Amino acid sequence: MHATFRQMQLMLALAETGSVTGAAHHCHVTQPTASMQLKELADAIGLPLYERVGKRLHLTQAGEAAAQTARAIAAEWETLEQRVAALKGVSQGRLRIALASTAKYFIPRMLGRFCAEHPAVDVSLQVLNRDGVVQRLLANEDDLYILSIPPRNVPHDRQVLLGNPLVVIAAHDHPLATRRRVRPEQLLKEPFILRETGSGTRLATDEHFKALGFAPRVRLELGSNEAIKQSVAARMGLGLVSRHALAADPASEGVAILRAEHMPVPSSWYVLWPQGKRLSPIAENFLRQLLEQARDWEVHS
Repeated sequence: MHATFRQMQLMLALAETGSVTGAAHHCHVTQPTASMQLKELADAIGLPLYERVGKRLHLTQAGEAAAQTARAIAAEWETLEQRVAALKGVSQGRLRIALASTAKYFIPRMLGRFCAEHPAVDVSLQVLNRDGVVQRLLANEDDLYILSIPPRNVPHDRQVLLGNPLVVIAAHDHPLATRRRVRPEQLLKEPFILRETGSGTRLATDEHFKALGFAPRVRLELGSNEAIKQSVAARMGLGLVSRHALAADPASEGVAILRAEHMPVPSSWYVLWPQGKRLSPIAENFLRQLLEQARDWEVHS
């Protein structure tokens, strides 16, 4: 089997753009040239790489495999470019990070120092729900991934980054807000507003509540911390969110953290990368800085 670097670049562009025209534009070649190169790659592999259903282009299993290999080649080439740049005394390249939505409350601030020290590095942040981050991890689309509940069925390496306490919140003037201790039976009388099923916050919450034998009355399931905070402030029920998602003074957002028994829900943030992946020099540098900052990072309690 023989394939050229250009053909693999086109294969990756095809997977990312969803069209031969888009792949040609991305690789700065004409559409006929792109079609010919992709056909030659398919002939070398011995199987079709894509098929058309109506007006849409879909990769075949062979196409998906070829795209995955092309992505790995592109990552290795970028790593080589960064290592050569480092040998020349130049720090430039790209850093790709995918993070679960709640991590947006602290990762951008932790990025500040790195960006100041490496102005020539382009940074891409993908803020997604947990399933979206896991899918990108599976496809090896980024350098690093930030999750609170690492996937069990995806091989990966990881390090603990930060604590992620999940706290119960109520409207700032709720009767329970001033109590020195809130018992589980008191919480059972209140409706709860929780994150959507499948989110890292919800997975940790459900596991903790199950261990306690606590079955909350769920009024709403919402897809963002901001929506939960607004609903709680509007006295629609109690909420459960990461402490990172709240201001240093929660009252400024119209909510209060309840001093509930068996709370907060214990959880942590992790930084992950595909198992066995060789991180680029830029990713290694950022990971080192990230872990250094995490040691001194304050989680308001």
